[in-house]
Amino acid sequence: MPIEEDDRPKKKISHEIGQDLYLLSVEDLTERIALLTAEVDRLKEAMTKKRASKDAADAFFKS
Repeated sequence: MPIEEDDRPKKKISHEIGQDLYLLSVEDLTERIALLTAEVDRLKEAMTKKRASKDAADAFFKS
């Protein structure tokens, strides 16, 4: 019995900075852009939290 395309395990999307993009399809590129955009958003959120924490500590120790 042949394996249906939907039954195949999905390959996890990953991206390596500087990776050759020539062989990737438009769909692959779109998925990677979404992945990297989500990661940028996550990094910005972490940065915002760290700045708030630092600002609170600075305010506490200046008073």
